Amino acid sequence: MPKTLVIVESPTKARTIKRFLGKDFEVDATMGHIKDLPKTTLGIDIKGEFSPAYSIKPEKKDVVKRLKSIAEKTSRIYLASDPDREGEAIAFHIAQELKSEGKEMSRIIFHEITQKAIKEALESPKPLNSNLYDAQMARRSMDRIVGYTMSPLLWRKVKRGLSGGRVQSVAVRIICERQDEIEAFRSVEYWTIDVTLETASGQVIKAKVIDPKNIPDESTAQKIADKIKAAPFSEITDYKKKSRLRNALPPFITSTLQQDASRKLKFSSKKTMLIAQQLYEGIAIGNTGEMTGLITYMRTDSPIVSKEAISQVREFIPAVLGKEYLPDKPLVYKAKKSAQEAHEAIRPSSLENTPESIKAFLTKDQFALYELIFKRFVASQMKSAIFEQTSIDFSAGGTGLRATGSVLKFDGFLKLYKTADEDDESILPDNLNKGDRLSIKGIEPAQHFTQPPARYNEASLIKELEERGIGRPSTYAPTISTILERGYVIIEGGSFMPTELGRDVNRLLVKHYPNILDVGFTAKMEDKLDEVEEGTETYLKAMQGFYSIYNSEHEKAIKEMQSIKTGHRPSGVICETCGKEMMIKLGKNGYFLGCSGYPECTNTKEYSRDMTGAIVSAEVPVEDVPEETCEKCGADMIMKKGRFGPFLACSNYPKCKNTKPIKKDEVTDKKCEKCGANMILKRGRFGPFFACSNYPECKNIAPVTLGYKCPVPECSGEIKQHRSKKGKAFYSCTNKECKFLSWTKPVEKKCDKCGSSIFIKKGKHLMCANPECTYKEDA
Repeated sequence: MPKTLVIVESPTKARTIKRFLGKDFEVDATMGHIKDLPKTTLGIDIKGEFSPAYSIKPEKKDVVKRLKSIAEKTSRIYLASDPDREGEAIAFHIAQELKSEGKEMSRIIFHEITQKAIKEALESPKPLNSNLYDAQMARRSMDRIVGYTMSPLLWRKVKRGLSGGRVQSVAVRIICERQDEIEAFRSVEYWTIDVTLETASGQVIKAKVIDPKNIPDESTAQKIADKIKAAPFSEITDYKKKSRLRNALPPFITSTLQQDASRKLKFSSKKTMLIAQQLYEGIAIGNTGEMTGLITYMRTDSPIVSKEAISQVREFIPAVLGKEYLPDKPLVYKAKKSAQEAHEAIRPSSLENTPESIKAFLTKDQFALYELIFKRFVASQMKSAIFEQTSIDFSAGGTGLRATGSVLKFDGFLKLYKTADEDDESILPDNLNKGDRLSIKGIEPAQHFTQPPARYNEASLIKELEERGIGRPSTYAPTISTILERGYVIIEGGSFMPTELGRDVNRLLVKHYPNILDVGFTAKMEDKLDEVEEGTETYLKAMQGFYSIYNSEHEKAIKEMQSIKTGHRPSGVICETCGKEMMIKLGKNGYFLGCSGYPECTNTKEYSRDMTGAIVSAEVPVEDVPEETCEKCGADMIMKKGRFGPFLACSNYPKCKNTKPIKKDEVTDKKCEKCGANMILKRGRFGPFFACSNYPECKNIAPVTLGYKCPVPECSGEIKQHRSKKGKAFYSCTNKECKFLSWTKPVEKKCDKCGSSIFIKKGKHLMCANPECTYKEDA
């Protein structure tokens, strides 16, 4: 019987730790938080001391019951949840539930899941950190108050399903403000002039005009070009050569990992954190399949590295890369003020696990992220790269020219970890001197226009949030996911673009919540949470300070916020039916243009906006939609979008209300089992299906399956997708007598217990789809 119980959050983490401990230890998992605030009420005592009404989550009652049962049989309990605010909250809630067992309970902290780290943690247990718990409780309470009071107001004034948040709304504001800058931007013309020069020995140099600095138009550019052309030669007025160092980058913290994974691997922040979690909790490595934690904890804002890790990497660099790459002393990186010093940077748990040595045991994405983390860490302790930078100034016809070049003399850390611009090399001759004369071989004026600022992508938005002090490592990924799910922004060309809905909501919130939506105020509240964690501020004072400001603005917003549901605004687009201006309106299917002459004129149309924010009609022909005329009145049919996607509607609406689906049928290689003709893939209201191309002679139809065999024993059917009357997808068996049904898409995975080939995700679990099998695992 085990004498000691170790409690962690995830089953994967539990399996990894279990292999380091003997038979006297039982390791179990909570599978996340066991307690939360109620779903139907605010759950915060806003009239008292802001006490949160935490209770056991219904789906975690069995977990708590199991932990209590195991605790009864043990003499000691170690709470080993993650080393951050959320982990501390989990530890506190477990302690509250198990204290009645009267067993000795301690908190253990480790930043990597290795045998050495677990052993050291067990040898130095700690008490629970009430300051860290209070900081988590304050963040949760602030977010709950905003979410449960601001969101219902948005439901009433805009539409249901929206949400406002202390961090998410500020992120939307930053994106909207960038779009405002883009739309307000007015491009300005300017010119550059490239000049090709040749030395007496035939060496060619490319130079640019630098004096005059500003060349506003073609006429000015031509005059300068003519002056250069008329000059007999170009003379060197200055020749400079100097060495420039490019220093190694610090090891990853959460934000920089998300940024680089976005830039180099095209991973979303959510995907990055999911894979990093897998690498941290453990991967089955080697022939034995033992779980091994590959990286340190991935939610950190500290670039600090342990002395042991520094020692390992300083042995690795000369042995693998060469002694010329090892600095005389370890490189030290300072954490910013708000960083938690107890945390480490994200690094490999062991440099023995090189990416190539364990590649066979990782998925493609796991390998890509692990390799990125491994190389960044090793590179962070390598020598600087050395560039030789050359600058040559010339004079030709009273015009100043300059040629610059940069040559990599020692690659340093760039040998292992490439940055964005290290390959831009331009070699200039080193046998030139001041006063040398070069002949002019070519002059190339070029027209340019100033460009608007770029929209934010995931990497640049995370960087902006971090630099402004908005949110913390654990909040970036969920914040981005939320604003996308709410429809406040969309991804266009890899960048975030605010939607009409996002901009409207942002306008309302900025107007009525000037402090809560203020970037500086939000950053100050993050600092306040840090002070609670450090013990220099109390939970109650932090909540009182926040709520006094928020409640004042919220009460005023309830009275004064305008409803977008009824408040229409002009679009600048003229109605082609009656000549009046179209208005921007919000309906159940989104924004549209409706005639201001309604109800006399009922003309409506969809629209979008271009880069400048100008309204563009969305009712334009598309390549795969044939030109059609209405069979009822002869008018042109136009494409519209409805609840179930695009369709054709008569342009003579409302006089003619004829509509028809857009035919996008696709002939497939699948043969009709009745007549042998090819089947056509069609799309109906309830999803795709196959229909015989020999229709109407043959009316055979067949479902489109997912390629998965039905998990019900002795059933020979396959799983197909349907769509309900309300448009929601669900999955069932092609065998009409089979009762298999799932509202979530099945996942192809073999069950080790019964052999079924598919699982179904339910909450945070993957459940075997075989109704006779009870096997489940952490999703």
